[in-house]
Amino acid sequence: MGETFHRNNFHKNTFCIFNEAHLEEIEKLSAGYKSKSGSSYYFTENGVYRLSNHWGRAAGCKWRLQSGGLSENRTRLGFASWTSFHRDNDFEKLYFIERTPDGVHFQHKDAGNYNGQLLRAASETTKRIRQIRNLLENDAWTKYYPQGDPAILKEKAIEALIQTDQTLQQIKLLF
Repeated sequence: MGETFHRNNFHKNTFCIFNEAHLEEIEKLSAGYKSKSGSSYYFTENGVYRLSNHWGRAAGCKWRLQSGGLSENRTRLGFASWTSFHRDNDFEKLYFIERTPDGVHFQHKDAGNYNGQLLRAASETTKRIRQIRNLLENDAWTKYYPQGDPAILKEKAIEALIQTDQTLQQIKLLF
């Protein structure tokens, strides 16, 4: 069983996906903490609301906002239950890559949707995601493989980057 997170330790080397929430949800709450960067935190028994204009890496944590399309503003409110926080560090293989219709994201193995996918340390996961996003935006490299359909080559390369430890160069040599 992993560490139990609460208002005194959730902000120290954690991974979490916050769900976007309506501002009305904090109307009767008082901010329990305001960071130097301007984020406000509202604590409840079940979790924490974070009102912020920046998400992603925050003070040694990897926090992502799962947008619900509730706000067009840069400043958004997110809620995460205490059980949504998971330990993070730079050396353990804690992350896998998930591709959805919304894009390519890293996920923590303890977040509940891990099904045996290849795990990597944070830096390797970030590097792979950068390569995948580059492949999604650029298929000029496929012209060097006239025998293959560019869309299929791109998909095969992306799947191999997600599912194997092979380098992009090694993957391209297989085509």
